[in-house]
Amino acid sequence: MFVYNPADGGFYYSPVPVYHPHDQTPYWADQSEERARQRFHQFRPIKHSTRDQLIVPRGYKYDIVASWGDDLGNDEKFGFNNDFTCYFGNNPNDGVLWVNHEYIGNLSMYVTGYTGEGERTPEQIRIEKYNVGGSVIHIRKGTDDGKWHIVKGSRYNRRITANTPIELTGPARGDAAVQGATAVTGTFANCSGGKTWWNTALSGEENYEGIIKDWAPAGELDPTHYGWVVEIDPLDPNSIPKKHTALGRFAHENAVMTVGRNGRVVVYSGDDANDECVYKFISDGVYRRDAGKENSRLLEEGTLYVADFGSGRWVPLDLEKTPALREKYRTQGEVLVNTRAAAKMVKGTPMDRPEDIEIHPRDGSVYIALTNNIEHGNYYGQIIRLVERNNNHESVNFDYEIFAAGGPQSGFACPDNMAFDSAGNLWVTTDISSGSLNEGAYRHFGNNGLFMIPTAGRDRGKAFQFASGPVQAELTGPWFTPDEKTLFLSVQHPGEETEDPDNPTSRWPHGDIPRPSVVAISRK
Repeated sequence: MFVYNPADGGFYYSPVPVYHPHDQTPYWADQSEERARQRFHQFRPIKHSTRDQLIVPRGYKYDIVASWGDDLGNDEKFGFNNDFTCYFGNNPNDGVLWVNHEYIGNLSMYVTGYTGEGERTPEQIRIEKYNVGGSVIHIRKGTDDGKWHIVKGSRYNRRITANTPIELTGPARGDAAVQGATAVTGTFANCSGGKTWWNTALSGEENYEGIIKDWAPAGELDPTHYGWVVEIDPLDPNSIPKKHTALGRFAHENAVMTVGRNGRVVVYSGDDANDECVYKFISDGVYRRDAGKENSRLLEEGTLYVADFGSGRWVPLDLEKTPALREKYRTQGEVLVNTRAAAKMVKGTPMDRPEDIEIHPRDGSVYIALTNNIEHGNYYGQIIRLVERNNNHESVNFDYEIFAAGGPQSGFACPDNMAFDSAGNLWVTTDISSGSLNEGAYRHFGNNGLFMIPTAGRDRGKAFQFASGPVQAELTGPWFTPDEKTLFLSVQHPGEETEDPDNPTSRWPHGDIPRPSVVAISRK
């Protein structure tokens, strides 16, 4: 039986170096066995499940932190289909949580009453626009019951929606490719994201095209205003979000940040679609810790690269550095608005749905989740590990390997969101589509789950299941508190294949209609 060393409140133990997200150099974790036993404890992996429950290992519990429609105070409600989560604050029991709200989809029958017949009414569109984007929620762990809850009416609580004014930055700002826009209306299709070194959230706009079609059949929404990485400051209620066009326009899954050897900010992002590419951005300027949130300007100027896995080279999507792009594009803004097409021009490698990308806290290697590519016979997906030359994230050359492959023998399929703990274990959620769960090629896997995969030692690359989601749900957005005693997790779209609103395929979490929710998992 696979177990981890016992202790009193964390999730795992492995004596390895830890990389602090606000320092430029690694520091070494205390490798004392005695200290480790005071911090970490064991869990026994669960089995696959098809039950309509969120299942966690024996000895663990979960609290529902927020469900769709919950009152935040300040005349705001928690949005729908929560996805990425990101915790802010050094206090592990009291902080601010950023939560993405991706889309409405088939469960609109509960949100607006729309059942898929005909076009949506203006009122239904208004409600849908409010329920996507993101939520900023002040949350606190109760001193009496130990349960996490929303601090209603907190000055931090607010919504960012499809109606929120958002500033454009970078080369495409004011460019003809975005019809001269310097600001746009709203964000939606917010999938995963990341955290900046200056303590703001990054949110990736992913599958925006279908939503635009649903809301604006006559073409009122400009597609070039969406598909960007959005920066939000959850700790400043008066701040205006920004879309950083220098990071490219495509179906952003997430945006993970680090700093290279020369101090430049580096952001990795995957384009979540069949045969699309992996990208990284390197800033022109250098990160300065004392500059605080002024460092946000580093995301406005720099170079976007696409990965060529055949040559192990990052190819710049830049008119000056790659003159071949001038055959089709006149401005750098035009290149970035058309990132996908530009990547194909310079032979960026088509991949099997690149989703989450995360950076190992020990050695800086880059882990990339490739969910699947059924059109090419890849049903189960894989996770690859990319190593930059000289371990420098500013390098334009790299090597890579297959770290873990999905399938019946490995016990997981379709890796999606990922997170590292400070010991270097990789936590991976799965994304088998709701209509395929427990059928055909996926009959072996049960419902979607959360898995822990060690990256070192004798169990390197082996998946151990930690959680199983309700029927037709996807588990997304894993994020730990600073003391790693609480794991936040989104339970997205339970009952997504429901056809009759009176007979939902899932009744999680309250036994009535399905409600997407964020949970906090901890030891009992």
